[in-house]
Amino acid sequence: MSELNSNPLLLSIPESIESDRLLIRAPKWGDGIQLNEAVIESSNELKPWMPWAQSIPTVEESEIVVRRARLRYLERTDLMLLLFLKETGQLIGSSGLHRIDWESRKFEIGYWGRSAFSGNGYITEAAEAITNFAVHDLNANRVEIRCDSRNQRSARVAERLGFTLEGILRSEKCAIDGSLRDTMIFAKVRGKEL
Repeated sequence: MSELNSNPLLLSIPESIESDRLLIRAPKWGDGIQLNEAVIESSNELKPWMPWAQSIPTVEESEIVVRRARLRYLERTDLMLLLFLKETGQLIGSSGLHRIDWESRKFEIGYWGRSAFSGNGYITEAAEAITNFAVHDLNANRVEIRCDSRNQRSARVAERLGFTLEGILRSEKCAIDGSLRDTMIFAKVRGKEL
């Protein structure tokens, strides 16, 4: 990192990026309504994997999530991104760069898709655009995707994008159902896959 950019707050990070079909942007005040609709619609598919999806949020709770995410985006501590169809403006999921280590330039991509839009390749498209954003705009040295080994849909996104399965952490953490889960770690590293 250059001296000028030694503090992430000094980085000029765009508010949005685009892929062929998606506008991928930082949360804004007022996005809570659309986020709430997407989470409610997708709650059955999200519950097995996402701790935050165990109860149905109110619109107010979803707006609080959006506003906190906006603040973290501005602080550069977590870069939540919302996924919108360019054609209709509908929110079809969320992704972002999490567990950021600015010193080593390591980022983890997380993602989930709205149930009504699954099977169309939107999450793969978004994860590819966000990987490129991390590499070209944020000078990433390492981009990771981690998932429960039982979440094969999530693992297939990483595989389709050419991420290398580096290993599986056995009994690494508790799953939503209280059982111990194995965590798959996929990565792309500068000089190899990046």
